[in-house]
Amino acid sequence: MYSWDFGMLWQYRGIIVSGVITTVLFTAVVVVTGLLVGVLVGLGRVSSNRTLCGVLRGYVEVFRCTPVLVQLIWFYYALPVLLGIELSPWMAAALALTLYGGAFYSEIVRGGIVSNDAGQTEAGQAIGMTRWQVMRRLILPQAFRRMTPPLVSQSIMQLKNTSLLSVLAVPDLVYQGQLIAHDTYRPLEIYTLVAVLYFIILFPATVVAKRLELHQIKA
Repeated sequence: MYSWDFGMLWQYRGIIVSGVITTVLFTAVVVVTGLLVGVLVGLGRVSSNRTLCGVLRGYVEVFRCTPVLVQLIWFYYALPVLLGIELSPWMAAALALTLYGGAFYSEIVRGGIVSNDAGQTEAGQAIGMTRWQVMRRLILPQAFRRMTPPLVSQSIMQLKNTSLLSVLAVPDLVYQGQLIAHDTYRPLEIYTLVAVLYFIILFPATVVAKRLELHQIKA
C-alpha cells in the first residue's frame, strides 16, 4: 500500500507559489495579446480584400490544425535558425501561445461579426455611415455580447495550454512540480497538488463562462 505524505510539500511552498504566479501572469499576457491578434485578424477576415483574407485564413488554419506543443517546440528551436534571432524560452512560449490563441479568437470574432443581420449594415450606410463607422458603432457592440462566452472559454483553454510550458523550462506550475518530484521522488503527491491548484484556478472561470452562456441564451 502506498503511504501518502503531503506534509513534505510544505517545505516547497515557495516554489509552488512561484509556479502558480508564473502560470497566472503568463496566462494573462497571452490572453490579452491573443485577443488583440484575434480581433485584428477577425476584422481582416471580413474585409473586402480577398488577398488579405486568404493570407489571414492561411495563418488561422496553420495554427488551428497543428498541436500547440509542436508549435512551442518549433518556435523555440526552428524560428531562431530561420531568422537568426535567439529567442528566450519565455519569448518563444509567449509568441507561440499568442498566435495559437489569436487564431481561435479570430474565428470567434469573425463568427460574431457575420452573425449580425446584413440589414443593419445597409441601414447604417443608408444614413451616411462609412463601413468602419458601421462596424464600430453597430456591428461590434452587438457581436461582442455574443462573443463573450466563447472568448472566456477559449481563455480558459489558454490557461490549460500553459501546462505545456515546462517543455521549454519556463518555471510554471508544472515545471516547478517536476523539479519537486525529481527532488523528493514523490510524484503522486506533487502532481495531485498541481491538479488541485489548476482546478482551484479554473473552476471559478468555468462557472463564469457557464453563467455568461445562460445569460446569452436568455437574452
